[in-house]
Formats: sequence, structure tokens, C-alpha cells
Amino acid sequence: MVLAQLGGSISRALAQMSNATVIDEKVLNDCLNEISRALLQSDVQFKMVRDMQNNIKRIVNLEALAAGTNKRRIMQQAVFTELCNMLDPGKPSFTPKKGKPSVVMFVGLQGSGKTTTCTKYAYYHQRKGFKPALVCADTFRAGAFDQLKQNATKAKIPFYGSYMESDPVKIAVEGVERFKKENCDLIIVDTSGRHKQEAALFEEMRQVSEATKPDLVIFVMDSSIGQAAFDQAQAFKQSVSVGAVIITKMDGHAKGGGALSAVAATKSPVIFIGTGEHIDEFEVFDVKPFVSRLLGMGDWSGFMDKIHEVVPTDQQPELLQKLSEGSFTLRLMYEQFQNILKMGPIGQVFSMLPGFSSELMPKGHEKESQAKIKRYMTMMDSMTDAELDSTNPKLMTESRIIRIARGSGRPVRDVMDMLEEYKRLAKIWGKMKGLKIPKKGEMSALSRNMNVQHMSKVLPPQMLKQIGGMGGLQSLMKQMGSKEMSGMFGGMGGDR
Repeated sequence: MVLAQLGGSISRALAQMSNATVIDEKVLNDCLNEISRALLQSDVQFKMVRDMQNNIKRIVNLEALAAGTNKRRIMQQAVFTELCNMLDPGKPSFTPKKGKPSVVMFVGLQGSGKTTTCTKYAYYHQRKGFKPALVCADTFRAGAFDQLKQNATKAKIPFYGSYMESDPVKIAVEGVERFKKENCDLIIVDTSGRHKQEAALFEEMRQVSEATKPDLVIFVMDSSIGQAAFDQAQAFKQSVSVGAVIITKMDGHAKGGGALSAVAATKSPVIFIGTGEHIDEFEVFDVKPFVSRLLGMGDWSGFMDKIHEVVPTDQQPELLQKLSEGSFTLRLMYEQFQNILKMGPIGQVFSMLPGFSSELMPKGHEKESQAKIKRYMTMMDSMTDAELDSTNPKLMTESRIIRIARGSGRPVRDVMDMLEEYKRLAKIWGKMKGLKIPKKGEMSALSRNMNVQHMSKVLPPQMLKQIGGMGGLQSLMKQMGSKEMSGMFGGMGGDR
């Protein structure tokens, strides 16, 4: 994953500072130098790194801090704030509204993944209840219309383009008018790829923009172009009024810092990041949760949003009830595996959990984990209802295991591994027994101390250590207690 190395380097620099006996000027400078080096190696612009370093030194004035002040916490907060400031232009992007027609124009360099991103953007909004449509105004690249047509057909999204017409402005205008008549509320115009030096193509882009009068112009940027990102972003901003940025290919091994620092050049917010080739590998970009995940601090609100997305509302109270009873069956394990796969790439989901640095889930391992889950589900498909609903491990006799292996086409060893995984998860689930389920909005029903005890039992020791032990977990629970925790327990509790 792009930026995994950057996140790991910054986390290590902060951890080294936390391990120091005394926080003095030398420790602070060493930590800042390490962070600056990591940012520069990730192709973040030098001026931005220098400004960030100066701002942190101004905030963390060791001489001015009162005795007994938690200098480590202030330092960590300052790094977090400055990274957020670097990625946040301070103004929101235009947001399409259902039922009201919006025109969104995509611009970007050749090969940045613009056409694929148009489809991902349309598909994301389609799942949110919009009625999107795609217009191919790219007459420059051979095969552009074929690619858009193929993507749109797969996603069941209406599209418009022409093999005969060579004027992109005419195609764009016709497409927008047609889809407005068809009551589409999100019309996405895909334009030709550009290069900074190609003045004629920039002129064409301006003409398309003037003719279609888009509500939003989105600049699509490849995360791998490095230091060139700043100049390219600036050139686009000077030609059309870029209102938002989408960064693609964030699943690669490029450094990616240059693309993120391009936000400064366009003074426009990053709204999405592309994290893979598939249509659903597309994440909403929110600065604070992103930086939090980058530093291995997790993103509880994002994690809970994922759960709300994949667990049907009517199943949420039942799931919490089973959690409080501590009864864990193979069927329940199957359902949770289904939910995990619906959440998207496993590495993405894990990075939302505090203590999980993105470095802990390398790309190859992520695919392996996903494949293992699918294998386990295939084996469970060969089980009877009695086997899936039983909580008695003795029920799984040797003859049953052999039958399941034959039925799923897997070795007996694999079935044994799956049953071991079930026992491990059942043990964790059992520790949640007795957890009180509050009614909607009734946070007081969950005593925070009991909550911390339950969570400390369930979390792996390594994760607990990275959070900062029981004290760190307690402060995390306080943070969750306001919005995320009430969302987790109140929102999932449903109406009684």
C-alpha cells in the first residue's frame, strides 16, 4: 500500500520519542528529523516539510511548557495536527444532491486511471441511491469509449459516446442534455488525458468546461508521479477551476507523498482514493481518519460505518444479543466472514483498528487472508444445519470431518485448520459474555470500566501494547464514548 512505509517511519519516530526517559531538545529534534526524512523520501515537497517542522517546533516549545505537562502527548498531537493541515485545504468540496442534476467533469494526465475512476465514482454514488450516467468526451485516446462502455455495462450504469464524432465538446453537450432529460442526477463527463505542455489539449478541456458548465471539476492524479505532482496540479488548476482531487493507484508500491502534497497546489480537497483495480476498491478520503490510520492510531468511526454498511439493520440487535450471550456457532462465524468480505480489502479494514499499522498487512498477505476466508466458507457450505448451529466441539467427529473435506474438495488438514480458527474465535467471543446491551442512545448502561476490561481481554497483547496499555485503552474509550461508541452500541442496538 502506498504510504505504508511513510506511516511506519513516522510511527517508529514517535515510538522512539515515547521510549526516551527525558523529552529534551535533542529527543525532539531527532524525532522531527526522522519524520522530515520520511516525508521527503515519500516525495512530499521540501517547502511543505520545512514549514511543518517549523510549526511543530513552535507548538512544542519545551522551555515554555509547565512542569508535569505530558510532552509526548503534545508532540504526538502536534505531528497529527500538522499532517492534517498539510492534507486539508480548509474548504469542503461540492457535494452532489439526490434528485437535483449535477454535472461532474473529470480531468487528469494520460494514464492516471481517469476512465476507471469515473466508473468507480458513479458506482459509489449509485450504491448511495443516486442515478448516475457516464459521458465519454475523450476522442483523443483510441479505445477510450470502448473502455468506458465496458466498465459502465459491468456496473449497470447508462453511458453515452460516439465512434463517429470527433468533437469532444459536441459529445459532452449532447450527453449531458440527454441524461438531464432522463432525470439522471449525477452526470459524469470523462475528458481526454492531458500533459502539462500540451496547450491545444488544455484549450479543449476549457471548451468542454465552458460548454457543460460542470458543478464540480475533479482532478485525477496517479499516486506514483512523485515530485512532478505539484507542477502538474498547478497547471490544471490554472486551466480549469479544479474543485476536488481523487488519487489513484494507492495500492501500489510508489511513494505517494507527492500526490498528497498536490492538494497544496490545487487548494482543493482530496475526496476519494483508489485502492485497487476493482470497482469497489475506492475509499472516501477524510483527512483526520486517514492520518490517524497512517500513524497506526486506527479509525473507529470509519470501522463502524463499514459495519453499518454491511450488517443489515434488522440483524444488528440480534448480533449484539448473541455477543452478550457469548454463544458462537460456525454459522455465526460464516455470517461474520461474509460481512468482512463485504467491507472491502482486508488490509483496509484492519488499518481502521488502533495498533494496526498498514505495514502489518502487506499486499501479498492480504490476498492470502482473503483467499483463506473464502476456503473456510466453502468448507462450511458442506456442513449440515446441525453442525453449523452447534456449540458443542465434540460433535465434529473424524467421520464428519472426512465427509466435509470430500464435499468441499479440500484436504482434511484444511478442515482441521478451519475448526481451530473457529475455536479461537469462540474463545474470544466467550470473553464478551455478560456485556450489557444498552437501548438506543443509552450509553450510561455500559459502565466504561467494564467496557475497558472486556476490550482488554479481547484485544491481542501486541495491539494493546501499541495503544499504550490499559491507560491508552481507557483514553481511547473516552474518545469513542462521545460519537463513535454511541454509534457502535446505540446505532447497532436498533429500535426496541
